[in-house]
Amino acid sequence: MEKIELLAPAGDLERLKWDCLYGADAVYIGGEKYSLRANATNFSLDDIKEGVIYAHKHNVKVYVTVNIVFHENDYEDLVSYLKKLEEYNVDAIITSDLFVLDLLKENNINLEFHLSTQASCINKEAASFYKKEGVKRVVLGRECSKKDIEDIIKTTNIDTEVFIHGAMCMGYSGRCTLSNYMTNRDSNRGGCAQICRWVFDLYDEHKKINENESFSFSPKDQSLLNFIPDLINIGVKSLKIEGRMKSIYYVATLLSIYRKVIDSVYDGTYEYNKKYEKIIYRCANRETIPQYFNKFPSENEQYYIGREENTNQDFLGVILDYDEVNKEIIFEQRNFFKAGDEINIFGPNKEDFNITIDYIKTMDNELVDAARHPQEILRIPCNKKVNKNDLMRISF
Repeated sequence: MEKIELLAPAGDLERLKWDCLYGADAVYIGGEKYSLRANATNFSLDDIKEGVIYAHKHNVKVYVTVNIVFHENDYEDLVSYLKKLEEYNVDAIITSDLFVLDLLKENNINLEFHLSTQASCINKEAASFYKKEGVKRVVLGRECSKKDIEDIIKTTNIDTEVFIHGAMCMGYSGRCTLSNYMTNRDSNRGGCAQICRWVFDLYDEHKKINENESFSFSPKDQSLLNFIPDLINIGVKSLKIEGRMKSIYYVATLLSIYRKVIDSVYDGTYEYNKKYEKIIYRCANRETIPQYFNKFPSENEQYYIGREENTNQDFLGVILDYDEVNKEIIFEQRNFFKAGDEINIFGPNKEDFNITIDYIKTMDNELVDAARHPQEILRIPCNKKVNKNDLMRISF
């Protein structure tokens, strides 16, 4: 049986490389044009070329988003851009506008076409139509239930990609115009201002009715962590993590967890681990729930009145090297911690483990009581060997 794909976001070259290290089977990226994450760093054509070479060396596929809603002034250089993606051996493009599929055919451009979630494909009739048009894969809307997904796969046998983690839209995926209306930033052209996370006063006619509370209509984040076996069994082809603007810590943490869960299903050792829920929650400090997968969301799946999204400082450092003679970790610091603290170390090739910090010292062997300066290079003792690009965080 073909193993399900784990698909990770990459906002720039650095994060693409971390995705490859931490277990992604494929990554999705956006170019400087035609992509729905206008505020991300994104990839120049040279970056795309370098990223594809690096990813393919690690047996990782690269999908490029070309998924804005195209206006009349957006077509310039599109054909030459698509030809460059073909030249660089990009594995597929992710697009919501079917005219791009016609462009590929008319210009003999050999690029696999994946239908973006922006098209809101959530039923078997739509999926069947797209398959007949030549779409290889549909990225299903996050509003699909388990039964919806099963019906689409059984009826059409089209490759399906399902979001398993990340932010939700307050409306149907790809159909929101609030950002454009309130800020003149078009969410369907990469400028979403996340209006649904704003807080508002609520009125009945002209009477304010929320005197002591603020009102919002933001959905809680999605996580299908405990439904991975179901998704594998019903024949989904790809499991997608949302977040091209997220940090290396975020993508590495989620990939390390979902990679372990997927692999355990295939090797017969799967057992749900409640600890993973806490780690996932701490990544973004937003509650994660299955959303539409196992039932229709109620008021309990939304943030209507009050929520906490406090930024944490869990990410403590990036491991640069291990001194086997002195049994010391050499790392680049990210957030504050001190001697005596217990920390957790995890990486792509090991089970995470905790250590207590006996001492901290600089590269000049000067003892310090705490790691206070982001990106300072420091040393701490550790009897267990670690590897470059392992990460340090607070203990759980």
